[in-house]
Amino acid sequence: MTRPASLVVSPHHVGDEPDWWRRAVVYQVYPRSFADSDGDGIGDIPGLTNRLDHLDELGVDVVWLSPVYRSPQDDNGYDISDYQDIDPLFGTLDDLDALIDGLHARGMRLVMDLVVNHTSDEHPWFTASRSSTQDPKRDWYIWRPARQIDGLTPGQPGTEPTNWGSAFSGSAWAWDEGTQEFYLHLFSPKQPDLNWENPEVRRAVHEMMTWWLDRGVDGFRMDVINFISKTYPLTDAPQGEGDLYGNSFAAVANGPRIHEFLHEMNQQVLAPRPGHVITVGEMPGATRSEAALYTDPARAELDMVFQFEHVSLTDGPGGKFDPQPLDLLTLKKNLADWQAALAPVTDSSGVVTAEKGWNSAYWDNHDQPRAVSRFGDDDPAWRVRSAKTLATILHTHRGTPYVYQGEELGMANTVFRSIEDYRDLESVNHFHERVRAGDDPAAVLTRLAPISRDNARTPVHWDGSEKAGFTTGEPWIALAPDHGTVNAAAQAGVPGSVFEHYRSLIALRHDDDALALGTFRLLAADHPTAWVILRQWRSPEPDETGENRVEQLLLIAQCSRDDLPLTDEGGLLAALAAEGLQAGQWTEAEQVLRAGDPDVQPGSGHAGLPAVLAGWDSVLLRRRA
Repeated sequence: MTRPASLVVSPHHVGDEPDWWRRAVVYQVYPRSFADSDGDGIGDIPGLTNRLDHLDELGVDVVWLSPVYRSPQDDNGYDISDYQDIDPLFGTLDDLDALIDGLHARGMRLVMDLVVNHTSDEHPWFTASRSSTQDPKRDWYIWRPARQIDGLTPGQPGTEPTNWGSAFSGSAWAWDEGTQEFYLHLFSPKQPDLNWENPEVRRAVHEMMTWWLDRGVDGFRMDVINFISKTYPLTDAPQGEGDLYGNSFAAVANGPRIHEFLHEMNQQVLAPRPGHVITVGEMPGATRSEAALYTDPARAELDMVFQFEHVSLTDGPGGKFDPQPLDLLTLKKNLADWQAALAPVTDSSGVVTAEKGWNSAYWDNHDQPRAVSRFGDDDPAWRVRSAKTLATILHTHRGTPYVYQGEELGMANTVFRSIEDYRDLESVNHFHERVRAGDDPAAVLTRLAPISRDNARTPVHWDGSEKAGFTTGEPWIALAPDHGTVNAAAQAGVPGSVFEHYRSLIALRHDDDALALGTFRLLAADHPTAWVILRQWRSPEPDETGENRVEQLLLIAQCSRDDLPLTDEGGLLAALAAEGLQAGQWTEAEQVLRAGDPDVQPGSGHAGLPAVLAGWDSVLLRRRA
């Protein structure tokens, strides 16, 4: 095994102090859509390595790389057939080593996607498991005999061990003709679930994680990790009227041994290593109280979790593919509730004395539609300002911000005209399942278009050329139609661009205590269009005057096309006075960033409150005492 290059501490990124990750910004790369180096139309690891200067300039500290392991690619790499090799589609282990070296040389780190709730059905573990009921690895997966139903042969629909449905449509059980039993797959039939009750499975996972850390990887994003502990025995789940399958969530998520499994992983793999290994657990359906346990440093489980409450607020009666209008009040409250649940411990003066949990802050990722289309306004007249305002809102929340590739450019949802335009397994399966159930195909497509995962999987726009600088070949999925105007070449170094706004925000987070570590308070919670956040940091040690330095950041964001009066009679500041915010204290405050004015930057000398915020404008103010 190659010896990994050491991290070069750079003034452009966070350093190597123990809590470096609290100030860090993570950037997610979906490799097949980031940059293609060999012209086959699919992004790859050398393509990413060739674009590291873009990420360095942006200032992000950690690159989270979605799966590049060897895989049949049934679910775009989340079906892994070899955890310790790279799929030729993306390159080689040498290419991965070169990527690690390139990141470390620039002061950035690499987080790998850890997919261990399930493997591919082509993984040698599963090949052995299904070879015989007596094979030593039979118990590495979850097998069950058929349900005995009069008139039905074992293996026929209706004989599944439970009534559970898969996340990717159809039953969660697949029949194995060779051994005459069903195996569990919460996702695709080609993604059988591992049996974490078996200590040999856990030991094998720990050994694999250690192998990657020895290779130079700096952490893991753990895919659906709260599913690894199921509740036994496996029984039928509640099934609503009109539902094709029972809802198994309560039986498969946050099970009775989940904390034991995560603590064991931490102690066996992470704790013995020098330096901090960053961990984030993807946890669909995790509650705030559960997240507080998972991320409490005293429990030694995870650094942070991905939860999905805020991206599920548009789910209608028919689920995510029945999207409903988003209510801003509900969104603000949801994120503020998560802030409160994972808030730090403070003393009577407001000094942070201990961390009890930590949030992950994100708008979109490879499983979600584009943020500016979902939460902002992607009309060309409003997209830039809207994208910048959304960025400021996100980065003003307490927790580690995640930027998804293209988000820093304001990339929006694409245009799908037929089911043939889609590549995502979840989207395609849903379409065909609903059409078979009798739904109108056009109506299904209409509901699918704004929410499909493929919106986030179109290639990154590097320039305005025909193939957007992504490839010299034919892209694996069609480019978004606006790549000629929305691209990196048109934004890097251009004042007022979405890219430069993100760059300023990330730099601010590195240096500003209030933004990175301060307490959080939502103001004007009931205002229908304004998003107002107050962050405060009180230094734990007195300065030369004997006083604890206090810094406050105030964000005022307008989340609509209408103007927002601030200082005039009846303006927002008058209403905020009822919540203890004294407008007079902010009349001379520094304007740190403003979405609608590129001249406003840290240290630029702009001060005071504007009388009015135009549509989708936002201003971040700072005062010290």
